[in-house]
Amino acid sequence: MSATYRWIHRVWYEGAPSGLVLLPLSGLYWLILKLRALLFRRGVLRSYAADVPVIVVGNITAGGTGKTPTVIWLVEKLRAKGFTPGVVSRGYGGSKSGTSMRVDSDSDAAVAGDEPVLLARRGRCPVVVDTDRVRAAAMLVEDGVNVIIADDGLQHSRLQRNYEICVVDGERGMGNGRLLPAGPLREPAKRLESVDQILVNGATDIPDAIAFELVATDACRLNGSLARPLHRFKDTTVHAVAGIGNPQRFYDLLRAYGIQVIEHSFPDHAAITKSQIEFGDNFDVFMTEKDAVKLGGNLSDKVWFVPVDLNMDPLEANALIEGIEMRLRSCGDSR
Repeated sequence: MSATYRWIHRVWYEGAPSGLVLLPLSGLYWLILKLRALLFRRGVLRSYAADVPVIVVGNITAGGTGKTPTVIWLVEKLRAKGFTPGVVSRGYGGSKSGTSMRVDSDSDAAVAGDEPVLLARRGRCPVVVDTDRVRAAAMLVEDGVNVIIADDGLQHSRLQRNYEICVVDGERGMGNGRLLPAGPLREPAKRLESVDQILVNGATDIPDAIAFELVATDACRLNGSLARPLHRFKDTTVHAVAGIGNPQRFYDLLRAYGIQVIEHSFPDHAAITKSQIEFGDNFDVFMTEKDAVKLGGNLSDKVWFVPVDLNMDPLEANALIEGIEMRLRSCGDSR
């Protein structure tokens, strides 16, 4: 973990006073947000409606909140309701050109981005990557989807939406409550008042928010040869590799199973290579599923990934999906 990352964490989540030097930049960021909102209201910047309903799943903080598992869960629930969902993504970490690109389970994460490839593999639905989400949405409509999920699109005002979900990290919350870069907020916290639903990864005291947790039961070899229950690794030592927004959550998950963890944190979306996970000893190497998509399957039996699934109270989950379904059906009726 770099010294810069550690300093940012202390500033955002531990109240380190050295972060006060960043306040002028946060003020400039606030002015840009205000100007951009004004330009959209005046019609100088235009927003566009897709030909099918759009659900946005995003957050108002920088860093990981559990958004990708939420999108996968939502895709599965909507498919069970008879919808044909597709996902648009910015494709952070990828090197693709500025055009729409369809992503499938065999796409190169170095080109398409790690999260889109993971969404295609786990969601088994059409995924399109483009910095221009309006253009990406049009491609998904061409491919026959009847509802679009915009992954991390809460701040992307060009694409109109019919339902907004904001995912919040229950442990880290809003941090110090300041805007970037002096704090983790992409938008002021009052933005939560305008979304349709707040989902919290962990415990929450936010009114009307729904809590969920990310659960894991197995570790899977990257070479596909075996899946093993995590409890069978109890009292063993592993190297834990995480290039995600909140690596500590992954380490804590493993430790909850009694696994001794040697931490190896990388920046979110980092291009992790095979040489970087060779530690010169006999310990197994565990990594997140998002990191695993960056590596091929030609790896030793010592390298594992840990898939996670979203777990939510069934009554709250059913009420949420029924509410979304009603909104989507009403949008279809009005088109």
